[in-house]
Amino acid sequence: MLDSPHSRLARWIVLLAPAFLLGGAYVSQYAFGLFPCEMCWWQRWPHFVALGFAVLAFIAPPQRLWIAFAALAIIASGLIGGFHAGVEYDWWEGITGCASTLSASEGVSAMDAILDTPLIRCDQAPWTLLGVSLAGYNFIISMASGVCALALLTRKWKTP
Repeated sequence: MLDSPHSRLARWIVLLAPAFLLGGAYVSQYAFGLFPCEMCWWQRWPHFVALGFAVLAFIAPPQRLWIAFAALAIIASGLIGGFHAGVEYDWWEGITGCASTLSASEGVSAMDAILDTPLIRCDQAPWTLLGVSLAGYNFIISMASGVCALALLTRKWKTP
Protein backbone atom coordinates (compact mmCIF):
# COMPACT_ATOMS: atom_id res chain seq x y z
CA MET A 1 0.00 0.00 0.00
CA LEU A 2 1.24 3.51 -0.70
CA ASP A 3 2.28 5.24 2.47
CA SER A 4 2.54 8.88 1.52
CA PRO A 5 0.90 11.62 -0.49
CA HIS A 6 4.20 11.90 -2.40
CA SER A 7 3.89 8.34 -3.66
CA ARG A 8 0.25 8.84 -4.58
CA LEU A 9 1.14 11.99 -6.55
CA ALA A 10 3.98 10.14 -8.30
CA ARG A 11 1.53 7.36 -9.24
CA TRP A 12 -0.80 9.91 -10.90
CA ILE A 13 2.11 11.59 -12.69
CA VAL A 14 3.31 8.32 -14.24
CA LEU A 15 -0.24 7.57 -15.39
CA LEU A 16 -1.22 10.98 -16.73
CA ALA A 17 2.06 12.12 -18.35
CA PRO A 18 2.32 9.27 -20.88
CA ALA A 19 -1.46 9.24 -21.39
CA PHE A 20 -1.50 12.93 -22.31
CA LEU A 21 1.66 12.71 -24.43
CA LEU A 22 0.33 9.71 -26.36
CA GLY A 23 -3.05 11.40 -26.66
CA GLY A 24 -1.38 14.50 -28.08
CA ALA A 25 0.63 12.39 -30.51
CA TYR A 26 -2.48 10.66 -31.81
CA VAL A 27 -4.48 13.89 -32.03
CA SER A 28 -1.67 15.52 -34.01
CA GLN A 29 -1.52 12.45 -36.26
CA TYR A 30 -5.21 11.86 -36.95
CA ALA A 31 -6.69 15.36 -36.51
CA PHE A 32 -3.87 17.46 -37.99
CA GLY A 33 -2.14 15.04 -40.39
CA LEU A 34 1.27 15.09 -38.67
CA PHE A 35 2.20 11.48 -39.38
CA PRO A 36 5.00 9.99 -37.27
CA CYS A 37 8.41 9.13 -38.58
CA GLU A 38 10.37 6.11 -37.35
CA MET A 39 11.92 7.99 -34.41
CA CYS A 40 8.50 9.33 -33.42
CA TRP A 41 7.36 5.74 -33.04
CA TRP A 42 10.44 4.98 -30.95
CA GLN A 43 9.29 7.68 -28.52
CA ARG A 44 5.79 6.21 -28.23
CA TRP A 45 6.80 2.67 -27.23
CA PRO A 46 8.26 3.58 -23.80
CA HIS A 47 5.11 5.57 -23.07
CA PHE A 48 3.00 2.47 -23.74
CA VAL A 49 5.26 0.54 -21.35
CA ALA A 50 4.96 3.33 -18.77
CA LEU A 51 1.17 3.16 -18.98
CA GLY A 52 1.29 -0.56 -18.28
CA PHE A 53 3.48 -0.05 -15.22
CA ALA A 54 1.30 2.85 -14.06
CA VAL A 55 -1.83 0.70 -14.23
CA LEU A 56 -0.01 -1.98 -12.23
CA ALA A 57 0.84 0.68 -9.63
CA PHE A 58 -2.89 1.21 -9.11
CA ILE A 59 -3.80 -2.46 -8.76
CA ALA A 60 -0.84 -4.57 -7.63
CA PRO A 61 1.94 -4.43 -5.06
CA PRO A 62 4.74 -3.39 -4.92
CA GLN A 63 3.31 -0.09 -6.07
CA ARG A 64 6.44 1.98 -5.53
CA LEU A 65 8.39 -0.40 -7.79
CA TRP A 66 5.82 -0.08 -10.60
CA ILE A 67 5.89 3.70 -10.24
CA ALA A 68 9.69 3.69 -10.48
CA PHE A 69 9.62 1.46 -13.59
CA ALA A 70 6.99 3.71 -15.18
CA ALA A 71 9.08 6.80 -14.42
CA LEU A 72 12.16 5.20 -15.97
CA ALA A 73 10.17 4.31 -19.11
CA ILE A 74 8.97 7.92 -19.35
CA ILE A 75 12.56 9.14 -19.01
CA ALA A 76 13.62 6.68 -21.75
CA SER A 77 11.02 8.21 -24.08
CA GLY A 78 12.30 11.67 -23.17
CA LEU A 79 15.87 10.70 -24.00
CA ILE A 80 14.78 9.34 -27.37
CA GLY A 81 12.85 12.58 -27.91
CA GLY A 82 15.97 14.58 -27.06
CA PHE A 83 17.99 12.59 -29.58
CA HIS A 84 15.27 13.04 -32.20
CA ALA A 85 15.10 16.79 -31.55
CA GLY A 86 18.86 16.98 -32.02
CA VAL A 87 18.49 15.29 -35.40
CA GLU A 88 15.74 17.76 -36.35
CA TYR A 89 17.88 20.75 -35.33
CA ASP A 90 20.93 19.35 -37.23
CA TRP A 91 22.98 19.01 -34.04
CA TRP A 92 23.91 15.45 -35.07
CA GLU A 93 22.94 12.91 -37.70
CA GLY A 94 20.17 10.40 -37.26
CA ILE A 95 20.75 6.67 -37.27
CA THR A 96 17.81 5.68 -39.45
CA GLY A 97 17.03 5.77 -43.15
CA CYS A 98 14.30 8.33 -42.51
CA ALA A 99 16.94 10.91 -41.65
CA SER A 100 18.84 10.61 -44.92
CA THR A 101 19.18 13.18 -47.63
CA LEU A 102 18.28 12.58 -51.22
CA SER A 103 21.33 11.49 -53.15
CA ALA A 104 21.85 9.39 -56.20
CA SER A 105 24.92 7.26 -55.64
CA GLU A 106 26.90 5.61 -58.37
CA GLY A 107 24.86 2.99 -60.18
CA VAL A 108 21.53 4.31 -58.87
CA SER A 109 19.29 6.40 -61.06
CA ALA A 110 17.88 9.69 -59.86
CA MET A 111 14.37 8.21 -60.07
CA ASP A 112 15.35 5.29 -57.79
CA ALA A 113 16.89 7.74 -55.32
CA ILE A 114 13.65 9.74 -55.26
CA LEU A 115 11.52 6.63 -54.81
CA ASP A 116 13.78 5.35 -52.00
CA THR A 117 13.54 8.62 -50.05
CA PRO A 118 11.23 8.28 -47.04
CA LEU A 119 7.96 10.22 -47.13
CA ILE A 120 8.08 11.11 -43.43
CA ARG A 121 11.51 12.45 -42.60
CA CYS A 122 13.06 12.19 -39.14
CA ASP A 123 15.37 15.13 -39.70
CA GLN A 124 12.66 17.70 -40.47
CA ALA A 125 10.27 18.91 -37.76
CA PRO A 126 6.78 18.99 -39.26
CA TRP A 127 5.55 21.42 -36.58
CA THR A 128 7.11 23.73 -34.00
CA LEU A 129 5.87 26.05 -31.29
CA LEU A 130 8.27 28.75 -30.11
CA GLY A 131 11.03 26.98 -32.04
CA VAL A 132 10.54 23.67 -30.21
CA SER A 133 9.46 20.57 -32.14
CA LEU A 134 7.12 17.83 -30.92
CA ALA A 135 10.17 15.68 -30.16
CA GLY A 136 11.60 18.58 -28.15
CA TYR A 137 8.37 18.92 -26.17
CA ASN A 138 8.38 15.18 -25.54
CA PHE A 139 11.91 15.53 -24.18
CA ILE A 140 10.99 18.42 -21.89
CA ILE A 141 7.73 16.99 -20.56
CA SER A 142 8.92 13.39 -20.26
CA MET A 143 12.15 14.28 -18.48
CA ALA A 144 10.39 16.66 -16.09
CA SER A 145 7.59 14.23 -15.24
CA GLY A 146 9.84 11.17 -14.94
CA VAL A 147 12.40 12.91 -12.75
CA CYS A 148 9.62 14.49 -10.67
CA ALA A 149 7.98 11.10 -10.07
CA LEU A 150 11.30 9.56 -9.01
CA ALA A 151 12.03 12.51 -6.74
CA LEU A 152 8.62 12.16 -5.12
CA LEU A 153 9.26 8.49 -4.45
CA THR A 154 12.42 9.33 -2.54
CA ARG A 155 10.75 11.89 -0.28
CA LYS A 156 9.78 10.92 3.24
CA TRP A 157 6.33 11.84 4.49
CA LYS A 158 6.49 13.56 7.84
CA THR A 159 3.44 13.53 10.04
CA PRO A 160 2.85 16.76 11.95
